[in-house]
Amino acid sequence: MDVPGRLSARRDSSARKDSSARKDSSARKISSDRRDSSDRRDSSTRKDSAFPADDSQPQPTPVEITVLTAQDLKSLKTDVLVTVVHVEYNGVILGASSNTAVLPNGTTSYNFTTSFECSPEGPNSLHDIVQKPVLLTVLEVLQKEKKQKEKKEMEKTVPLGQAVVDLLPLLQGQCSFKVSAPLYAVLTSPSESLHPEAKGCLEVTVCTREPLLSAVQLSESNLLSVTLEAAYCVPEAFAPAGSLQNYMACLQVPAAEEEFPLLFKDGILKLAGEKEPLPRPKKWSLDNVMAPGAQSIPSSFIVGGPYEDEDGELNKREDREFRMQAESTKRIVWDTERRCYLDPPAAVILQKRIGECQYLPMEVCRMSLPLPSKGKTSKADKGDEDKISFHGVAYVNMGPLLCPGVKQIRGAFRVFAYQDSEVLKKSKSQHSVFQDLQKKFSLTKEGLWSSGISTPLSKAVPSKKEDKEKDSNKMTSNSSHVHLSDATGEAENTTSLDGQQYAEAGTFLVMEIKLDKALVPKRSREELSSRIKEMIPSRPPLPPLTTGAKKAVEDYHNCVTKLAVAILGEYRELFGKQLPDWGAIDPQTLEEQKHQLNCQLTISGKKFAFKEQLQYAVVKIVREKYLKTTAFKTQEQLQEFLSELYVYLVQQMHIELNQLLSKEAPFPSPPTRLTEEQLWFFAREAEVNKDYKLAAFYHHQRLAQDQHNPQSWLDYGVFCLLLEETTKAQECFRQALSLDPDHIQSLLLCGIVAVMLQHYEEAEIFFEDSCCLEPSSIPAWTLSGLFYELQDNNIQAEMAFREAKKLLQAQLTKKRSIPEAEEGEEKDISDGCGRSSSLGPAESLPGGLADELPEVVDPALTCMGLEKEAAAPEAASRAPSPGSGLSQPLCSIFMKTVEFLVEVNAVQFIHQALAHELLNLEEGPSCAYYLALAKAALLKEDFSKCEECLCEAIRTDCRNPNVWAQKGHLCYLKKDFGEAKKCYERTISFLEDAVDMHFVFLRLGSIYLEEKEHGQAKQTYLLACKDSPSCLTWLGVGIACYRMLWLSQFLWLLEQMEEMVEAEDALTEANALNNTNAEVWGYLTLICLQGGREREAEQCYKHTLKLGLRNEALLREIQDAQHRLGFGNPAL
Repeated sequence: MDVPGRLSARRDSSARKDSSARKDSSARKISSDRRDSSDRRDSSTRKDSAFPADDSQPQPTPVEITVLTAQDLKSLKTDVLVTVVHVEYNGVILGASSNTAVLPNGTTSYNFTTSFECSPEGPNSLHDIVQKPVLLTVLEVLQKEKKQKEKKEMEKTVPLGQAVVDLLPLLQGQCSFKVSAPLYAVLTSPSESLHPEAKGCLEVTVCTREPLLSAVQLSESNLLSVTLEAAYCVPEAFAPAGSLQNYMACLQVPAAEEEFPLLFKDGILKLAGEKEPLPRPKKWSLDNVMAPGAQSIPSSFIVGGPYEDEDGELNKREDREFRMQAESTKRIVWDTERRCYLDPPAAVILQKRIGECQYLPMEVCRMSLPLPSKGKTSKADKGDEDKISFHGVAYVNMGPLLCPGVKQIRGAFRVFAYQDSEVLKKSKSQHSVFQDLQKKFSLTKEGLWSSGISTPLSKAVPSKKEDKEKDSNKMTSNSSHVHLSDATGEAENTTSLDGQQYAEAGTFLVMEIKLDKALVPKRSREELSSRIKEMIPSRPPLPPLTTGAKKAVEDYHNCVTKLAVAILGEYRELFGKQLPDWGAIDPQTLEEQKHQLNCQLTISGKKFAFKEQLQYAVVKIVREKYLKTTAFKTQEQLQEFLSELYVYLVQQMHIELNQLLSKEAPFPSPPTRLTEEQLWFFAREAEVNKDYKLAAFYHHQRLAQDQHNPQSWLDYGVFCLLLEETTKAQECFRQALSLDPDHIQSLLLCGIVAVMLQHYEEAEIFFEDSCCLEPSSIPAWTLSGLFYELQDNNIQAEMAFREAKKLLQAQLTKKRSIPEAEEGEEKDISDGCGRSSSLGPAESLPGGLADELPEVVDPALTCMGLEKEAAAPEAASRAPSPGSGLSQPLCSIFMKTVEFLVEVNAVQFIHQALAHELLNLEEGPSCAYYLALAKAALLKEDFSKCEECLCEAIRTDCRNPNVWAQKGHLCYLKKDFGEAKKCYERTISFLEDAVDMHFVFLRLGSIYLEEKEHGQAKQTYLLACKDSPSCLTWLGVGIACYRMLWLSQFLWLLEQMEEMVEAEDALTEANALNNTNAEVWGYLTLICLQGGREREAEQCYKHTLKLGLRNEALLREIQDAQHRLGFGNPAL
């Protein structure tokens, strides 16, 4: 018999000696435990009543366990009559059911419910839930004899079977689940054969009132499972003879607060022989399981696999033979799985630790166990028991877990002698795991080394011999755990001589590390497909080919119409000037014109092109209508067919020409109607350029298109506030409110205007109504507080501020609780009155500009953003968009409100809110504060104050693109174009765009035009046209193209023509967006003059004068060109 067999026999012998005493005392022990548990609960209740609960601490969550029924109990024991089930968790008996009779078919119904509390602070924490199962023990209740009944002694029970229930589903988002737990028999004597298969089952349900993990915890947390299978090629010194040994290994998992040790102990030394079977079940790390089959984890197996597919070491083709031989030699087998719950901080730290050092040390050692003896142990024996021997370490490469989508690694890892210096160098671990644990824990029987669940059932001792054998049982019980001593400290930073035998023997560990979720998520197929579609845009499918005689005739008609129009155009070009009144033409003149037209078409080659177009249509008619696809046999058949075809084609041509000439002249197409969004944007553009007359024109157009749109009235009122026309603004806001009483912005602005007009009673009504209508609006509560503060109503002001702060905190908490898969879609915080001041950032730099710009730097993370309080409640908590240059949420209720106030030009409340913000800042004014103050100063055209604030903002955060954009606007308004150009170029150089990139491009392009850098001006204006086209952007492109054409003497003729066409196209697009821009008509006049188009030049010049061109230099240039060319001005 091998060593494991002798150890098993020795334990079985001890179990037989204590069996009867255990049966007698088990019931008394359970009753005593119940009383102790009740006393503890009473004591806890008294403590709870004496000291009120702290609401800030997380409350324990009860976990209810219900044992419903048992099946096939007769297969465990045929004559069983009455049973009772005990429920145990984490070393504590939770309760026992009442005695229940077993039916003849072997079933019984318990319907017993008990519970325990799960709390992050313990004793039953999430770490316990993940790695400790519920232990269910079915005991047979023996019948009492008559004398025992008279004495009213306690009933005797005998363990019949055990089952375990894994609580892992509770940490996977489930609140309840039902299992059929296999029931394994308890061996009562060593003569019984071991049958690991289950002979019955227990129906068990587990439920909680609420999930143990929140949605964000479930999405961001992780579960680490480590399975240590075996150690192969162990040193020859590992022999079954001699003292008892405990073979252990320990992996220290990095956690948030302290490293979490995963201990594997009680490895079984097996001699050379057959390989371990595959698949084989993984085992719990439990000490108190009496049924051997209950050690197996349900539905969890070691399946192995090809060596080449493993991670780690010894996975090459040349290692295959060595591995196969090693699996048949002497080895230490654990087959144990240990789990570790990683909360979100721990998961982050694990990933960070692996990134810093990809190796984690897996320590192994052999510990001597004391022999079970009633005599005293000698000092020499005690020294041997406390000694750590064969201390080795395997370096587990965790690097593959940082690959996207990788959740599992399995492989072989060589074991080396433990050296402090080598471990520190390779794994950054400064101390031995065993030495650290020895210092932190007292290794008692219920301590860390037992690592399992112990119960009174499994630890009961005979009551009659309890006093006599106390010392002996104490020494015997120590066999279930190990001892560490300070002797290990003497070996620090030295190489263990016996540890060297690992390297000599070629020892290696086979283990598996598995995560529930990958540390680095892998992109989904949908995401990859969308990225590919962005790189390779999909083309529309080819239209289906429709053939047939009818389609061939229709194509012939279309071709005739197209050719007729083209020939008529050629005729008009040749003879149009000769017929000013379109009078009658005599036949001779007509024949001469036909001859000249024919010659002109032949010389130009257009006649041949027209024939080619017509030929294709005729071929289709021949094939589809006449079905002629082969050559004719005789010349007569060919001539006959050609005559027939000619007659048919001429008839169809006359039909189509008659229809063409009889059609009425089409009405002129109406002008393209601009959309509501375009009109608002053009009005905003005019406001920034100080062209208030044009801005008012666009606002009036919006109202003319739709007078029932409250947003149009609100935007017009905001424009009136900019012009300080408060009464007119009040009328607009009230008109908007009459159209939509639930329009939250109109309510707030009505209150603001009422305060400006000193109508405080009305203002109070508006602010109060806005808070009732939109209780989740932070600006509504903040503005109410500011209003009450103006009224010296500090109580209501403080209440409003407190409510706003609660809402902000709730928004931030909600934002943090959103799962990471849903966080990818962030919304814009606001755009004031429902618009964004930038219609999209540019994606690239101008062609020649990239080399001259300053070095690209990262944008600052600021708290600024423009807020739009939409009617929907959830719109109040929007986050800044990635394109806004803002990636940090607004830091206070006052800054959120300031952004709304800046957008609606409410300067009075801006300063009041910023004053509160300044008082709340603990580290001094922020960049966001100075930037908001600069915008307010710019609204009042206080340039000196604005410059002072921008200087402070740059000093606070020089990497904020919004600051540089605002400084560029300031310099542009001060006519300091050189400094403005530097600021704008620096703004463009940042990776993230500023909020108002459209105006940055617009003004930078105008500066380039003034400095005659026409190439860069063209590229800059094109960037603006890409996402936010307007009349001014296309005008800039047209001017740049025109100036490049006539100021460059090195362009070839073809290039000049291309630039001319581009300039005309850009100006035409500008004219389509705004046909009242005199400068656009002026440059169109120049292009027509240069192209020799006299009539068009005159028409453009008339519109230029009619609209009142104010650019004197452009007007002189037009007049000079007219005098030089001799046309274009009717007065000449």
